[in-house]
Amino acid sequence: MRYPVVVLVFILFGCSSEEDRFPPINEDYCSQIVSSHFEGLSDQFSLFSDTTISKTGTFVLEEGDMSMIFRAWLSESAQKSIDIQYFIFSSDNIGLIAADYLLRAADKGVKIRLLVDDIMVEADADELLALDSHPNLSIKIYNPTANIGKNLPQKLYSLATDFSGFNQRMHNKTFIVDDKVVITGGRNIADEYFDYDHEYNFRDRDVLLVGEVVEDVSSSFSLFWDSKLSIPISDLVAEDESTINADVKFEYLHQYACSPINFWPEVREKVNSAPLIFQEMIDSNELVWVDQVSFVSDMPGKNKEKSGLGGGGLSTDSLISLIQSAKESIYIQSPYLVTTELSQKLFKKAIERGVDIKILTNSLTSTDNLEAFNGYRRDRETLLNIGVDVYEFKPDAAIRFEVMSGALQKKMNYTPKFGLHAKSMTIDHEIAVIGTFNLDPRSANLNTECIAIIHDVSIATKLHDTMAEELKPENAWRITSDFNPDNEADNAKRFQLWLRGVVPKSIL
Repeated sequence: MRYPVVVLVFILFGCSSEEDRFPPINEDYCSQIVSSHFEGLSDQFSLFSDTTISKTGTFVLEEGDMSMIFRAWLSESAQKSIDIQYFIFSSDNIGLIAADYLLRAADKGVKIRLLVDDIMVEADADELLALDSHPNLSIKIYNPTANIGKNLPQKLYSLATDFSGFNQRMHNKTFIVDDKVVITGGRNIADEYFDYDHEYNFRDRDVLLVGEVVEDVSSSFSLFWDSKLSIPISDLVAEDESTINADVKFEYLHQYACSPINFWPEVREKVNSAPLIFQEMIDSNELVWVDQVSFVSDMPGKNKEKSGLGGGGLSTDSLISLIQSAKESIYIQSPYLVTTELSQKLFKKAIERGVDIKILTNSLTSTDNLEAFNGYRRDRETLLNIGVDVYEFKPDAAIRFEVMSGALQKKMNYTPKFGLHAKSMTIDHEIAVIGTFNLDPRSANLNTECIAIIHDVSIATKLHDTMAEELKPENAWRITSDFNPDNEADNAKRFQLWLRGVVPKSIL
């Protein structure tokens, strides 16, 4: 989910009281849980330690449920460090359980660094201060111009006096454990990214990487962590023992995560079986060892010193180069598709070379971002005239029954609305790209982004086939000059879209 251009209501006016957020829990749920005992990652990965020197083990995480389970397993298996970088880290069900895993790892002596962008921190400062008070857990906020530690006049002043800086956000998403394994891709930490929201979930994609490329991801994280734009939470908000109240908050987290109402036993069983699942991946060669995997990340402060809203970046340059290299096909999934003259020219030249370009983006009925859809709608006809095959995702796409394999759908028979959030590309069945980059000016020029570029025919072909499956009529509408599905949306959403017509494309 992306923030709108206008200032969010929750950022301006704050959240609920501490009594509402930490109600008393009258039962000791944790005493009923049999603790899992995972081997450390060094032991679990020892069998292929020689291979990781020159190759990268690669596994695409299509299912939100599996992506969540692997994060939990890795947190419990960590021995030295967990470095986490996210645009959104919510204090919803998934977020609270994730925070408990981190806290328990910190209790075992694991050093944890958590870096979150300021604009979408969905937790109160006192909650972050409480976690940060743990001797093994440190929290920093990236570019704190909009939210944490700011009162309403300060937020409005920041927006009015530095509009460009206010909009330059850290959109990177990495989860690094013991500098041995990383998960990166489209998912933030919130219910809707892991198939646990009751009303709306994202079709998203991550990739798990083991081995050589992890060092590059760790180096990128360190650049952000050490950047002058990343400020310790304790420097932004005055510490006060009465508001930190760490013991109460830690106990609440533990009991919340132990409660079978919040963390279903069948999900916990899946976490406990994660090492076996990972071993099966190795035995069946689903974990593919790739000679060339590149991790490209924009630098902290991307274009901060430049005037205006342009500038590009390392991730933008890499994607341009890949598109220019294509000979046969380019398949793209981008939830927010706002093209510019530059991207349109790139597509036009590729099509003139005989390259087949297919793009899947959200429809008006499936999108969570009307500002971005408004920008896409303005150029939809232009893309068609260039020769791009454009498809729009259905909110009831049949593919959700395959990729939403979690307990919510199976146990409670929920079929929430479904929106595209995966940011992926394949080139010529040879190269797969999975990352955080949306095909829009914000990702190109404002947000810092990161992408994994995987040079492997088997992975690229499998991803290409998955993306092709999602273009079928049961999953998406094919757009033509005579047809688009905008009228499938209700009147209220169509009216809201009409109101967005004044927003400039450059900041969508």
